[in-house]
Amino acid sequence: MSWLQEKLNFLSSIIWGEYLLIPLLTMVGIYLTIGLHAMPWRKIPLAFQTLWQGRKSSLQNKGDISPFQALMTALSATVGTGNIAGVATAIYFGGPGAIFWMWIIAIFGMATKYAEAVLAVSYRETDALGNYVGGPMYYIRNGLGKNWRWMAVAFAFFAMIAAFGIGNMVQSNSVADEIRSSFNIPTWITGIVMAALASLVIIGGVKRIAQVASKLVPFMAAMYIIAAVAIIILNIEKLPAAFLLIIDSAFTGSAASGGFVGASIWMAIRWGFARGIFSNEAGLGSAPIAHAAAQTNDPVKQGMVAMLGTFIDTLVICSLTAFVIIITGAWDSGLQGAPMSSLAFSTGLYSYGGYVVSFGLVLFAFTTILGWSYYGERCASYLFGTNIIIYYRICWILAIFIGAVIKLEIVWALADVLNGLMALPNLVALLLLSPVVFSKTRQYFNNKSSKW
Repeated sequence: MSWLQEKLNFLSSIIWGEYLLIPLLTMVGIYLTIGLHAMPWRKIPLAFQTLWQGRKSSLQNKGDISPFQALMTALSATVGTGNIAGVATAIYFGGPGAIFWMWIIAIFGMATKYAEAVLAVSYRETDALGNYVGGPMYYIRNGLGKNWRWMAVAFAFFAMIAAFGIGNMVQSNSVADEIRSSFNIPTWITGIVMAALASLVIIGGVKRIAQVASKLVPFMAAMYIIAAVAIIILNIEKLPAAFLLIIDSAFTGSAASGGFVGASIWMAIRWGFARGIFSNEAGLGSAPIAHAAAQTNDPVKQGMVAMLGTFIDTLVICSLTAFVIIITGAWDSGLQGAPMSSLAFSTGLYSYGGYVVSFGLVLFAFTTILGWSYYGERCASYLFGTNIIIYYRICWILAIFIGAVIKLEIVWALADVLNGLMALPNLVALLLLSPVVFSKTRQYFNNKSSKW
């Protein structure tokens, strides 16, 4: 199987390399930000106000879950191992400067996430079961016409399979490995427990997933943020130097020192962009599937709620992880991934910090499994009809256990490739349908007598 992994790694390096997906994601984000007159940056306070107003379900608006629950469902899928292990990996390979480029891709990714949600609500439908469904496959088919249906099918197919990698087996494997290392519990036990707990939620569909996500996501985010902020406050005198190190390394590279092997400017850009995209998923086309189910009659309002996902995921949670890693000196330890983050929190909060990382990884990964189960089944039902949903859920639950007990090198490589392939049709659709996004946004703010 080594030859297959080599082929997948080679294909992944092309898709996620410097000449295809990363530049395309960046350019789409910049283009949408300019076309929206930087609205996602200027309207962040209004977006939080809209989110607060959308906490409760409203029977007056079409949809299955509240706008707040839609965002929590999307965040449940995006706030995951990328916020802990992914940030550390970016620093290991790209140096502290990678964090600056992670910020850059995030601030432009807000416009991408906004546009995805606007189109998802604009072109959503109801399925045979009466549920509101939407996402890239629907706004490609309904927005671009029948000549583009092949692209909608391609997105749904790639996303349906990719979900088992990035949203399932990779997550359960991370949890099982972390629990085995921290508490010496066999991976098969963790796999059974996770599969059983997930099945109790997934079987209830998007409403049950949204209910659980709306409670778990705020709790786990608050817990993690409080721990990180506490470490930063205890080392507040080191914060200015950490910030300057990030900025300086972004434009000069990072020299080798201690356990760090050094990194060029290009490595900082590449790993900052790649890990930022992996963390917040802006442009991949996954989050709009959740936002399409929101109870709203206005695509722009849900778009503003959606763009907060990128803000919270990358500009808040990932940034806090990065500052803790740099302030505590863990970035120069020679470790990478979750062990680096664990060392940073253990250094900052003594022995208790390691438990924050372990518990955070478990909760983050578990909610990712829940969120991506919905994405995957929506893509499967688009391709094969609603009768496929029960079989997809059964396969999903089995995959949780399998992912916990096997080695995942090939799964990781396949997930990277399929994630890239699902992003490509979505980005093409965002560009072609951008006039719709601009027009709806302009009309909304003109009607509200608000500065456009």
